[in-house]
Amino acid sequence: MLLGRIHECEVLDRLLEAVRGGESGALVVRGEAGVGKSALLEYVAGKASGCRGARAAGVQSEIELAFSGLGQLCAPMLDRIDRLPEPQRDALRTAFGLAGGAAPDRFLVGLAVLGLFSDAADEEPLVCLVDDAQWLDQASAQALAFVARRLVAESVALIFAVREPSGEQNFAGVPRLAVGGLGDDDARALLASLIRWPLDEQVRDRIVAETHGNPLALLELPRGLTPAQLAGGFGLPSVSALPSRIEESFARRLAPLPAATRRLLLLAAAEPLGDSAVLLRAADRLGIKAEAADAAESEGLVEFCVQVTFRHPLVRSAIYRSALPEQRREAHQALAEATDRQLDPDRRAWHFAQAAPGADEGVASELERCAERAQARGGLAAAAAFLERSAALTFEPRRRAARALAAARVMVQSGAFDAALRLLATAEAGPLDALQHAWAELLRGQIAFASSGGSDAPPLLLRAAKSFEPLDVGLARQTYLEVLAAGLYGGRFLSDTVLREAATAAGAAPAAAQPPSGIDLLMDGLALLVTEGYAASVPPLKRAVSAFCSEDVSAEDALRWLWAVCSTAVRLWDDRSWDLLLSRYVLLARDTGALGVLPVALNHRAGLFVFQGDFAAAAALVDEAAAITDVTASHLPPYSAVILAAYRCRERELMELVQACTDEASRQGDGRGPALLDWVTAVFYNSVGRYRDALSAAQRASEDPFELVFSLWGRVELIEASARSGAPEQAADALERLSQATDASGGDWALGIQAYARALLSEGEAADRLYREAIDRLGRTSIRTSLARAHLVYGEWLRREHRRIDARGQLRTAHQMFTAMGAEGFAERARRELLATGGTARKRSVENAGQLTVQETQVAELAREGLSNVEIGARLFISPRTVEYHLGHVFTKLGINSRMQLHKVLPINPNIT
Repeated sequence: MLLGRIHECEVLDRLLEAVRGGESGALVVRGEAGVGKSALLEYVAGKASGCRGARAAGVQSEIELAFSGLGQLCAPMLDRIDRLPEPQRDALRTAFGLAGGAAPDRFLVGLAVLGLFSDAADEEPLVCLVDDAQWLDQASAQALAFVARRLVAESVALIFAVREPSGEQNFAGVPRLAVGGLGDDDARALLASLIRWPLDEQVRDRIVAETHGNPLALLELPRGLTPAQLAGGFGLPSVSALPSRIEESFARRLAPLPAATRRLLLLAAAEPLGDSAVLLRAADRLGIKAEAADAAESEGLVEFCVQVTFRHPLVRSAIYRSALPEQRREAHQALAEATDRQLDPDRRAWHFAQAAPGADEGVASELERCAERAQARGGLAAAAAFLERSAALTFEPRRRAARALAAARVMVQSGAFDAALRLLATAEAGPLDALQHAWAELLRGQIAFASSGGSDAPPLLLRAAKSFEPLDVGLARQTYLEVLAAGLYGGRFLSDTVLREAATAAGAAPAAAQPPSGIDLLMDGLALLVTEGYAASVPPLKRAVSAFCSEDVSAEDALRWLWAVCSTAVRLWDDRSWDLLLSRYVLLARDTGALGVLPVALNHRAGLFVFQGDFAAAAALVDEAAAITDVTASHLPPYSAVILAAYRCRERELMELVQACTDEASRQGDGRGPALLDWVTAVFYNSVGRYRDALSAAQRASEDPFELVFSLWGRVELIEASARSGAPEQAADALERLSQATDASGGDWALGIQAYARALLSEGEAADRLYREAIDRLGRTSIRTSLARAHLVYGEWLRREHRRIDARGQLRTAHQMFTAMGAEGFAERARRELLATGGTARKRSVENAGQLTVQETQVAELAREGLSNVEIGARLFISPRTVEYHLGHVFTKLGINSRMQLHKVLPINPNIT
């Protein structure tokens, strides 16, 4: 048992015991440098008898090299790679550079690693240890976080050590074990075990206080100091940060070593993979003999085996920091020459880049080629790093500016906005031509939109669009479309003046080629939406949606613009196009591995499923989108989860989600968020009959003049709430504005909603006719929630008109529809009304109606369709063993014992994809 770590060891012991018992678990051990995280990993390794082990360590200089950390961890298991399904196998081979090909799908890489771990654990439990996970490259961290969240029944333990403080967010949500400093008694005991002579109590207490009980600091700081210094405390450092103090203690131990040993240690510190073969070749080039390693090993700083291992990461940094710049360059030059140009050209080029004392066109050009290879493997961060260094090594100003601009573009794609801004400054300091200047302005606008929301971005994007006009009409029009999309996204957080200026400029842009493309029509329609209003925008927007539905749009254009086209289809109340475009959007994002847009597509489609009344399918997509945003560490607010919670009538969950989304929308400058959240809140309050609360929320939702989706839906809720709360006069303006939009749009969804709203404010025969029209029109759409609500309000009206028998039919239909969906609040409202007519309705909790969890339902449905465990796992991004685990629960809950019986107990789900 480690000193002072009883609790931590007990947690790790329980995890190992669970893994030996057939369960899985993941754990993130967090703490400051030197606090003992590595020691706890060593404790696990020592206790994991009867288990297979795999280890990796993040290296700061490797943080830009995609999948390098994952390669370390998976290397002992790559003999099993051929057992994986072909798409997973190909993705993993490409990620590790074992095969060529396009950038691998990150989801497939994560699933392949999950399958690899599961397969290895079939023979004996698998314990994976990852030290310094905060320095893992982003691609590896995302893949391992993906795996950590899906471990269920694979007999796998995945334990990460993360240094704090750090900005690492990939493992958020994975169980954590916080490791702090030792208590005073344990800290004193540790000091006493090291210092064998009398120690002044004040000095001892000062050491304990300054180190905050950090074990490595306690062990390392006193070394190299004489008893006299320790007795009086005169030799103790007192001001620098803890990692630096520890590094200084290591540096003091380096000083007496022979020069050849220090040079060998510097080579090892500069070669982050710890490849002993490369290290020996580099040492030979510098004339360093093998015996130089003896002094370093005897000092306990490093171990030279098949892999070179430092005692602690701070030993590496102490060695590297203490070297002079020319000494570092000498080491990198030797390592570059010792690295095989065929097997590892990227690392070879990287070492040459670090060795270069100044501009070097040959190295800069090779780094450009490295960037191309990195992008092909899905390593945007690595490509950006190569391009940034390439620009730094370029002497000719025009070429340096062009390379800096190219690096900035990749940095924007990889989400490194600060670095992109720094590179843009470098590019703009050099001679750029007019087109390059326009690109620089566009990148600034895109950075502003991505990092701070819509309020700052439109003016920057507008300036870029105007710069493109005399140079490239196509780019100009696309940038104007980006201006309008960003402006409408900003909503209430953007001034009306800025949006109208952008729309006016877009409308005056050079004419598009004939016939206009869907992109051109979309830009023209959005410009008219702002300058002339909804009715004027409808014709070009309808043509734009039709064009995207029928045209052979490139994958690049589709991924860039389908989110805006889908939103336009909703504005037009065009549910069929919305469904078609979303199906295409999700499929394309999946096929291309576009994880940046896939959560957007999934959330959009989940929202459609809610409207279609398929809450189970919506929940599955919400869960999938959440998994991807966890993997990519994006900050997409879970709006579809909010909508689903409102219709399911889960108040606590809803209010928590609304608050979280409100905070995120405010932080991002997302102007759509407030209107959406107010509309959703109004839906919930209407469902439970709290009409005055619904009226208040609906009034807020209706305020935004440019948010023509949720503000219109908010007016529908406002009309129902005002009619039910005895204040129909408050709904007159809302009905007029709703009717203007629905008349201009036409179609069954729009006119059905208008008839629904008018009926709520009408009386007698007019109301009866409008209710029946609403049901008829909405029945011809896929919007089942609105149809069920039309049956409900018609039944309520009929009851008040004392037409009880007619009311029962409408209310019973509404109750059945809402119950089948899982719309608990509306179902209960229909039940109460049905009872008031003298009818009967069985009160049933939708929560308990479905015995299966969302994941179990997905597994069961796919098994019923005949898919194997491997195929189900590939579809749902879980391991085959987890599929088997879920099926066991399905059989138990449904009282069956084979897959053949699933078709008898499960209804057919038409939305299974």
